[in-house]
Amino acid sequence: MWHVPHKLKRTSAPGGNVITTLYSLDLMRQGQSIVHAFYKHDDAAKNEYRIRLNASIDVCRYLLRQGLPFRGHDESVESANRENFIELLKYTADQNELVRKVVLENAPKNNQMVSHKIQTDLVHCFAEEVIRSIIQEVNHDVFCLLVDESADVSTKEQVAVVFRFVDKDGIVKERFIGLIHVQDTSSATLKCAVDSLFAKRGLSMKKLRGQGYNGASNMKGEFNGLRSLILRENSTAYYVHCFAHQLQLVVVAVAKKHFEVGDFFDMISVLLNVVGASCKRKDMVREDQRRIIEEGISQGEIKTGKGLNQELSFQRPGNTRWGSHYNTLVRLVDLFPSIVKVLEYVQSEGSDGVKRRQANGLIKYLHTFDFVFYLQLMLLLLGITNTLSVALQRKDQDILNAMSLVKSTKQQLYNLRDNGWDSLVEKVNSFCESHNTELIIMEEEFVDPKKPRRRTNMTNLHHYQVECLYTVLDMQIQDFNDCFDEVNTELLSCTASLSPFGSFHEFDQSKLVRLSEFYPEDF
Repeated sequence: MWHVPHKLKRTSAPGGNVITTLYSLDLMRQGQSIVHAFYKHDDAAKNEYRIRLNASIDVCRYLLRQGLPFRGHDESVESANRENFIELLKYTADQNELVRKVVLENAPKNNQMVSHKIQTDLVHCFAEEVIRSIIQEVNHDVFCLLVDESADVSTKEQVAVVFRFVDKDGIVKERFIGLIHVQDTSSATLKCAVDSLFAKRGLSMKKLRGQGYNGASNMKGEFNGLRSLILRENSTAYYVHCFAHQLQLVVVAVAKKHFEVGDFFDMISVLLNVVGASCKRKDMVREDQRRIIEEGISQGEIKTGKGLNQELSFQRPGNTRWGSHYNTLVRLVDLFPSIVKVLEYVQSEGSDGVKRRQANGLIKYLHTFDFVFYLQLMLLLLGITNTLSVALQRKDQDILNAMSLVKSTKQQLYNLRDNGWDSLVEKVNSFCESHNTELIIMEEEFVDPKKPRRRTNMTNLHHYQVECLYTVLDMQIQDFNDCFDEVNTELLSCTASLSPFGSFHEFDQSKLVRLSEFYPEDF
């Protein structure tokens, strides 16, 4: 039996490594072996490591679930705020004495489980477990693929991948699979990225039954897009574009292709920068609007009641916030007198010369007939499609009802083209008279503001009715027909016939037969 002193001193080996001393009183007992003592020490270290690891995992789980950042700019011990990961770990230690004894400053310097690399490894482990559970839910059954391009904050090109499938309980689910870095966004590169993902996860392209991408040519191109490359491998992976996204592309993007409409939205953007870029100017708009409402109420011109006369703000439109352009124009009409007053203030009192010049140009533009005409035209057009946009974004929207709404909206556009001119001109003239803006006589010759000295040999009526209203509506209707094509409509109609709602009220045997022609391998 070895003789062991009461306490082993800490000594340093020649290489500089510290030999940790053992203070176990068990070593003083006769019959106690060194080997057994070291095993007991190992068990204690393992238990501490397990507690430390579980604490870091719990912190990661909370931050990931809440979508919070892990790291901060200053995570030093002297920092008052070491950011979320370490601060939450400190809070956990304060609430649990067992955890406090083995984490942060009480943990070995080379095993604290808080480094950036450890945090990243834990997050990757969570991601792998989540993806593995999603693949198990798919269970080698059929599913749909959704892909969209997205550059991160470091401007690296990447694609986001989502699977859409029906689980064993018959519930439709959409699950985010991950981001894949790509060198470029060509269709061939995107196809390689999808193939790599499928190979890594053990998925078969033959199980794909649907594709959903944005409207870019490299994604939905009929001949060389990602859509067509996948269709060559699997003819039943039909491409269906999101109806709400298609509607946004049709209404706003197509309308901006018309030069005058594009100029109109450009001026709205400048207006937002001048009026909405300053908190002081925003407050001026709100204060003036409040004064107008108070005067209207005192004179009996404005009704009062619950939910009426709420405070308004001039909203900035966004291409990814569907329906925001319509809301911006509605607010512009509601706040028009207040906005003009703010522009007049900026023109005369503003300290920034650029903003003063912009305000001067905006005041002139807001009082032109062109502005009022395109404002009322886009309000009318976006108003028709806004109802459809809101309906398409409802999570409980029925496929057949959605297609019916698309069809009725197209019909409304046709009716507007055939019979909407008189009502549009009436709204334009009413706005001009109410706000003292320019009025024109439709029978007079049209003067092009960009070339005022050149004769156009056309009347104002022909320009605004034919070259503006009819042209914009024809572009809208054409793109409606292109985006909401008959193949997709028929496919969705046949699929909807299997809906269990209303005790299979929509079931149609002929549609089921037609559906079997779309998916011959599944019938």
